Amino acid sequence: MRRLFHFSEDPNIVLFQPHVAPTSSEDEPLIWAIDEEHAPSYWFPRDCPRACCWAGVKPILPGGAILLGLGGSCRLHAIEAEWLQRVRDCRLYSYEFDPEPFRLSLAEAGYWVTACQVAPLRVSPVGDLLARHIEAGIEVRIVRNLWPLIDAIVASGLQFSIIRKTNAQGRVD
Repeated sequence: MRRLFHFSEDPNIVLFQPHVAPTSSEDEPLIWAIDEEHAPSYWFPRDCPRACCWAGVKPILPGGAILLGLGGSCRLHAIEAEWLQRVRDCRLYSYEFDPEPFRLSLAEAGYWVTACQVAPLRVSPVGDLLARHIEAGIEVRIVRNLWPLIDAIVASGLQFSIIRKTNAQGRVD
């Protein structure tokens, strides 16, 4: 059975209301959810810029094999060093939704949406975010600047999700 989630630093949301997110290309007010497979990309403070990549069904290009092979994991998440303490300090909560009112929006990203208000089925603390990654077998890489890694990931043939890149440091030439 499909499981859908929303992650928030607010542990007290009792009803999710559709809205147009400032970063959305959609005009319709929606509630966004993420499926279980893609949920680890959201085990971070909301505004934390991160680069996430993983092996998919397509053959991995040599660059992808190098990115994942170095740490011996099938999934890699990277953040900039200046965000490390905020990741350590973050108290994140997982809201689980009934999948019934949701429709698939973007399969490769695991995004689901609904235009209906939704009450969560349950809310749970995610716990220590770095420990959660380790338990899930995800390599966490701390870098000074995300852009070289983002460029390598995009060219690698791996599946990826680059989140909040506008909050990352500028490109270094």
